[in-house]
Amino acid sequence: MPPTSGSVLLFRCRPPLPGGYFLRMIPSSSPSLHPNPNFLLRLNPSSCIPASISPLHCRRPNSYCCSYRSQSQAMTVSNCSTGSAASDPVPISTASDYLPNPHSTLMVVSFYRFADFPDHANLRKPLKELCEELRVSGGVILAPEGINGSICGTRDSVGKVLAFIESDSRLKGLRKIESPVSPEEEAIHHGHSSSSPLSAGEDTPFRWDHVRVKLKKEIVSLGMPAVSPIERVGKYVKPMEWNALISDPDTVVIDVRNNYETRIGKFKGAVDPCTTAFRNFPSWVDDQFELPKAESLKQQSGGSPELKTEWPERKKPPRVAMYCTGGIRCEKASSFLLQKGFEEVYHLEGGILKYLEEVPEPESLWEGECFVFDKRVSVEHGLAQGTFKLCYGCKQPVSDADMETPEWERGVTCPHCYSSKSEEEKERARARQRQFDAWGIIGGPDKGRRPTSKEDARAKNSNKLSSSL
Repeated sequence: MPPTSGSVLLFRCRPPLPGGYFLRMIPSSSPSLHPNPNFLLRLNPSSCIPASISPLHCRRPNSYCCSYRSQSQAMTVSNCSTGSAASDPVPISTASDYLPNPHSTLMVVSFYRFADFPDHANLRKPLKELCEELRVSGGVILAPEGINGSICGTRDSVGKVLAFIESDSRLKGLRKIESPVSPEEEAIHHGHSSSSPLSAGEDTPFRWDHVRVKLKKEIVSLGMPAVSPIERVGKYVKPMEWNALISDPDTVVIDVRNNYETRIGKFKGAVDPCTTAFRNFPSWVDDQFELPKAESLKQQSGGSPELKTEWPERKKPPRVAMYCTGGIRCEKASSFLLQKGFEEVYHLEGGILKYLEEVPEPESLWEGECFVFDKRVSVEHGLAQGTFKLCYGCKQPVSDADMETPEWERGVTCPHCYSSKSEEEKERARARQRQFDAWGIIGGPDKGRRPTSKEDARAKNSNKLSSSL
């Protein structure tokens, strides 16, 4: 709505723009109200505003203030000031007033900790309430074996949440990986949009608009309660030492992620188990590294002697090096291999993410991009935003080439799931996508968050009481 007579809107710039900037008010009678490149007038901090132009004055009542936006600079309304008359000047803040605050920028932190945590359910409510109060979003899993999560918020807010978690001595020493947030993702964090649907996370269900704290049997699902990383795990290998280990011909390098993750990137020479879920990993190991029984061999070969002679020799390798996205799956996978009798088991500390963060690209043995369980979908070296998008029909990463195929339908199907979906499933997905296009959220319009503080809750209850009276 246009401001009332005598109103003035003061725009702040973020990120800060060099030098001073002058905002010109355009009268409501102006035939052109669209963004005007002449609207933003750059001035040096020491420059004087031209005498013919009054600084931020409304020359007449009922004036509009238009904004200017470019790809490299974005302007957002953060404050409004009202003058008593159109001639009242509003002071202009200089660029020094808008220096970036590192504590207010958004960041993503993935973390986990295996621990003996039988009373994990008691943490759910206070943790969720704290995240909502601090406007920290993402997903956290609590289980008797520990905690696993990915959260997004300002550095201060995320720090307070992590400090609260580590206030329990059993969870102290979280393994953490920090990632930056792009301006586009920062905008999504503050509200819904058609480009921010539910993200797919096998282990950490992540969303940019609220927090989920779930109770589960395991923080990463292997389906084998006897396997306990609390008791023993493989040997950690620092990212800068990883290349030497996996370049050794006597080392078998295993990617313990799922096939939709390995499809877009993996380490050079790594073995891909081609699993669809982490629960499939134990059976793959049993089949890969142990000689099958004669009855099983005969059954699989169909009783054919020719096929039987072609069956490859299976033997346990002298050394195994494994890796995953952030390290948590390797904790369980290495514990499982040690339980199976493997003696030399190594795994990449911090996972692929830490490797991409610390190892310079010219020295890297990583090929492709790394799938992540959040809105980013994939990351590259330096944890820069990747090129892949997500098919919300099957939750798999898709490339630009995939989206050019006839099988691609936004929010419905992609080349990886088109043939496996029935027409009924596709129509349900179309209906879901229509909800998203209309409301920005599945199920209807966003009704907003619950009150984030006791004061907000009291204000909300007071409003209800007033309306009832």
